[in-house]
Amino acid sequence: MRISGSIALVTGANRGIGRHFTRQLLERGATKVYATARDPEQIDIPGVERLRLDITDPQAVRDAAAVASDVTLLVNNAGITTRTNLVTGDLRMVRSEMDTHFYGTLDMVRAFAPVLGANGGGAILNVLSALSWFSYDGANAYSAAKAAEWSLTNGVRLELAAQGTLVTGMHLGAADTDMMADYDGDKMDPADVVYAALDGIEAGRLEVLADEWSAHVKASLAGDPSAFYGTAAAG
Repeated sequence: MRISGSIALVTGANRGIGRHFTRQLLERGATKVYATARDPEQIDIPGVERLRLDITDPQAVRDAAAVASDVTLLVNNAGITTRTNLVTGDLRMVRSEMDTHFYGTLDMVRAFAPVLGANGGGAILNVLSALSWFSYDGANAYSAAKAAEWSLTNGVRLELAAQGTLVTGMHLGAADTDMMADYDGDKMDPADVVYAALDGIEAGRLEVLADEWSAHVKASLAGDPSAFYGTAAAG
């Protein structure tokens, strides 16, 4: 998969990582970039095709696939965080996380898989998280939704292999975006996250770990959970 000459669609392109994806795709020579958002008027990058899209609206997803029928690279970046726990949190917020990260991403894949197949296979990049692999008290709805999206990524990769579509999952810890504005720890430059992700696509990689924290968390899955969580999960 080469970025130069590709025709890409990026969800959640109005800010943060999505905005960097849009810009870097153009810089790398993408022929066309559909930059999508719920409010496309917020997209201020020149040279893109702005498109209104709410990935939690199945009809809007179908409409976008009909308009962007030339896409060869789909970047599923749109996401939310409600900072909601599972046991005592507002169940509407829990469902909103799952509707966005799991069902919204799945709707995008289902709508654009035939488009990609008709255009030679192409690639899908799903923006995941280190929180796909661990839980954090105060954001467990997000962790559960991202874990589901990770499993989705692995599943659709197998289902789309026959049509030649590369499906890549990109995991990161914290990036310096509006979504992580309240986080006080170390944060990556979102431009570096996107650079690593696009390099991974061009290298044909199935998974991109954008930072050391993601690599550390994934490696911890082979051990006993107590080694990672310590006394926090002991009750």
